[in-house]
Amino acid sequence: MRARPLTLIQDELVDYDQAMERMTDLVGQRQRDERPDTLWLLSHPSVYTVGRRTPMAHLPDPTRGIPVVETGRGGQLTYHGPGQLVGYLIVKLDEGEGIVDYVREVELRLVEALGKLGLPAERRDTPPGSELLTGVWTAETGRKIISIGMRQSRGVTSHGFALNVDGDLTPWSWAVACGMPDVDMTSLKRELDDAAMPAVMPAVRAAVAEAFEAS
Repeated sequence: MRARPLTLIQDELVDYDQAMERMTDLVGQRQRDERPDTLWLLSHPSVYTVGRRTPMAHLPDPTRGIPVVETGRGGQLTYHGPGQLVGYLIVKLDEGEGIVDYVREVELRLVEALGKLGLPAERRDTPPGSELLTGVWTAETGRKIISIGMRQSRGVTSHGFALNVDGDLTPWSWAVACGMPDVDMTSLKRELDDAAMPAVMPAVRAAVAEAFEAS
């Protein structure tokens, strides 16, 4: 993988709609070369986000009380909530580099981060005719631990990944995650028993950004 230093923005809990407004602004700045490639780490209050192809049957029962927001990223339904580390990647792709190439790179970098945290993990190739297997799975239990959904506009990426660290996994069972009815979503806490955001964030930063400076 090529060296890819990123500028770091780090927040705690940010409302999803407010985050989308800021991300749109960051993307515009990157398209105009007014800022460098950027990694934004944060978490969201409980929300389901859906891609344009998400079937109605995959949505949660409205009585659960968690908002459902349509988003412009690729992929299908994802849950965000406290205890999940979200990373938005605002990166200008090289000439000839496509969004699929970069998503694969992000998967491999996150596999590396999980390995350093003591959890063997893997990315998966999508069999012909199957739902896109974007993300990261645990190598031993076969559970999905990271969701990834990205897009590019005028050569700049947006959206990113969501790593379940130590939050409540119950809301995942109230909807069909990632377009896969049988997927078993997991977290670092479930797999390792002992996981906390302060220890996880530096490992993810180091793997995804390689070199960074605060912004």
